[in-house]
Amino acid sequence: MIWLLTTLVVFYTARYISKHLQHPIVNPLLICLVIIIPLLMWLDVPYETYFEQNKWLNALLEPAVVALAFPLYEQLSQIRQKWKVILSACFVGSVLSMLTGAGIALLLGADLELTASILPKSVTTPIAMAVADQVGGVPSVAAIMVIIAGLFGAVLGYPLFRMLGIKAPIAKGLTMGTVSHALGTAKAAEENYQDGAFSSLALVICGVITSILAPIVFPIIVYLFA
Repeated sequence: MIWLLTTLVVFYTARYISKHLQHPIVNPLLICLVIIIPLLMWLDVPYETYFEQNKWLNALLEPAVVALAFPLYEQLSQIRQKWKVILSACFVGSVLSMLTGAGIALLLGADLELTASILPKSVTTPIAMAVADQVGGVPSVAAIMVIIAGLFGAVLGYPLFRMLGIKAPIAKGLTMGTVSHALGTAKAAEENYQDGAFSSLALVICGVITSILAPIVFPIIVYLFA
C-alpha cells in the first residue's frame, strides 16, 4: 500500500503549502500531479498498480459527490427564486464551452476525432467520456481535457473574479461549475459556502445540457469551422 500512503502524504503536504502560500498556482491537485506522475514514470510503475492501491480513495468520490447536495439544499430558497437565471446561465455556458473548445481546435487544424474529444471538456469526467464516445471522440483523451479545463478554472477562476470585481456568490458559483466542473466546485467550496452550492448545481445542470445537446452542436461546429 506504498502508493496509497504516498498519495496521502503528497496531498496533505500540497494542502499545507496551498493554505500557507495563498497563491492560485499552488493548487493542491496541480502539485500532486506534478509530483506523482513524474515519480510513477521514473520508477516505471504501471497506472494499474497505482490505481489498485488507491481504489479506496477512488471509492470515496461517490459519497463526496452526494455530500455536495447538502449545501445545495440549504440554498433551495434562492434557487427557487432565481431558477430562470440559473438555467439560462448554464445553457449559455454549456453551449459556449462546446463552441469555443471544439471551434478553436478545428481552427488550429485538429482532426474530427480530437475535436470530438475536446467538445465536452467542461463537464465532469464520466459524462465527458460518454459524450465524447457518442460523437466520435476518444474517451480517454476527453478525460485528460476535463482535468486540464478543471485545473485552469481552479487556478485562474478566483483571481479573475477579483480582478473583474465579481462578488456575487451566484455568479462565481455558476461560472466555476459551468466551466470547470468538480475541480472548480471544490475550489468554490473552499472559498465560500454559497459559491460551492451554486457551483455544484451548475455542475449537474451543465452535465445534463451537454449530454443532450452535444450530438446536435457538434455537426454545427464542424460545418461552421471545418
